[in-house]
Amino acid sequence: MTTVLVSGSAGFIGGYVIEELLRRQYEVIGVDNLSKYGPVRKSYDAHPAYRFVEGDCRDTALLQDLLSGCDHFIAGAAMIGGISYFHTYAYDLLATNERIMAASVDAAIAAHRAGRLKKVTYLSSSMVFESTDRWPSVEGDERKVPPPLSSYGFQKLAVEYFARAGWDQYALPYTILRPFNCVGVGEGRALGDVEVLSGNVKLAMSHVVPDLVQKVLLGQDPLHILGEGSQVRHYTYGGDLARGIVTAMEHDAAMNQDFNLSTATSTTVLDLAALIWRKVRGPEEALRYVSDTPFEHDVAKRAPSVDKAKEVLGFEATTTLEEMLDEVIPWVRNALSEGVI
Repeated sequence: MTTVLVSGSAGFIGGYVIEELLRRQYEVIGVDNLSKYGPVRKSYDAHPAYRFVEGDCRDTALLQDLLSGCDHFIAGAAMIGGISYFHTYAYDLLATNERIMAASVDAAIAAHRAGRLKKVTYLSSSMVFESTDRWPSVEGDERKVPPPLSSYGFQKLAVEYFARAGWDQYALPYTILRPFNCVGVGEGRALGDVEVLSGNVKLAMSHVVPDLVQKVLLGQDPLHILGEGSQVRHYTYGGDLARGIVTAMEHDAAMNQDFNLSTATSTTVLDLAALIWRKVRGPEEALRYVSDTPFEHDVAKRAPSVDKAKEVLGFEATTTLEEMLDEVIPWVRNALSEGVI
């Protein structure tokens, strides 16, 4: 049976990826140091095809040992958080993630040379297009537009350079994937999160969907949003992203290619807020809101081209924002009652 190592397995996207791999009957090894959330319970913890290893992905020897029995490596480990993270941990994000990536590629080069590891699938980010002034963002634009200004976006661009350099010098095959604005359930309060005051509500995640849901559920009125609400995002369901990630991992035509993984639908933050407001408070009550000062690196527009993923991989993200919110709102309501966000 084909075996896949997933680094950052306790993370938000990592959980969806492991569920998808197990659904497709892969053997899966997850590795994570649990530094973000602490110990977490997953529905698949006892699955016979899954094994979790608590360990630091900056440990090259550990990764090399785990990869010796693997056919694929999904390199997803990173220090990552909401937009407040970009400012609070600007240096730590850069330094930690560079060390993780160097260890990951070093281990993968050795495992590939040994003969079993076929490819590394790298999880990059839509933030590589942070400084773009052209839309939709097409694969290849990340090398044509100005580099990201945030240390997080810059480091994610570096991930892509690691991938290509590993191929150029050591013939280590790769696929680069850029998820856009993952939406789903299961993300709790990070151990290192700083509280951000938004009106009368203290946020703990700084991700726009759960934070807006949290504020509406707590009765904030008027609703506080960052900036004017004109920011454009492509909210993509975690299950769809996982399907795209695993499809790209196993697809022959994805070898040494890069792909945007996203819904094709653009939504402004204000439209998102209005939809959440309507779902929680009912259609008869008009949204009332005020604008807070946005963060420095709150990108005005993220709008990817999704043509390449559709044409090459046959992948489309089909879950609508309404469907996502029908899952997320009850989850946030329950998480609030349990005190996990």
